[in-house]
Amino acid sequence: MQQEKIWDADTARRYDTIGIGMFAPETLGPTVDRLAQLAGDGAALEFAVGTGRVAVPLAERGVPVTGIELSRPMVERLRTKADEATIPVTIGDMATTVVPGTYSLVYLVYNTISNLLTQAAQVECFRNAARHLAPGGRFVIELWVPELRKLPPGQHATVWLTDPDYIGLDTYDVLNQHVVSHHFRFDGTGQARLDLSPHRYVWPAELDLMAQLAGFELETRHADWNGAEFTAESTSHVSVYRVPATS
Repeated sequence: MQQEKIWDADTARRYDTIGIGMFAPETLGPTVDRLAQLAGDGAALEFAVGTGRVAVPLAERGVPVTGIELSRPMVERLRTKADEATIPVTIGDMATTVVPGTYSLVYLVYNTISNLLTQAAQVECFRNAARHLAPGGRFVIELWVPELRKLPPGQHATVWLTDPDYIGLDTYDVLNQHVVSHHFRFDGTGQARLDLSPHRYVWPAELDLMAQLAGFELETRHADWNGAEFTAESTSHVSVYRVPATS
């Protein structure tokens, strides 16, 4: 299941859900506020910039934003909102693609690091972030916490959302830390559309070790973009890693 096939033209067309879901003001607003604060007077680089859900409002806040994106259809959608001069984008893999410039902030939101399906690729993603950052720069990751406590012995799937027109469930391969998200969407005619997305889940402690290997230090970890305390019951986290400043 190649990422290029998942993030195709049809997915790009349906991706933006203006005003609801991850585009809801109560979700997007705190995200942009926090990233603008972390960028300060510097420039930001978004890994997997997609259709510009975060990059566009962040650029409107006065933060210079550059993007890396694997999917050309997603970038074409972004171009309906911002031109190349406003948000430059390089087509490529976020784990290996290098773009010009030095940044005060690199960010990777909404679980996207899990789209890299091997530990080695995820480690390289950290290293790629580090090579783009100035001393003292930050790498921000938003990621869900694996819900393995919901899996009783012998069960390999969890249902994480049910709505009248949508069912979301995940199937787990705990040996390889792989999960496939199944998105069932119903159109009211009795027919359902199924979309699949594969991920490699990462525990916070493993993420911290990846950061250390790339030369980062964990600065903060919260349960959300509003700064809620991260606890054993948190279902996701926003982790801020920092490159040590030179003395």
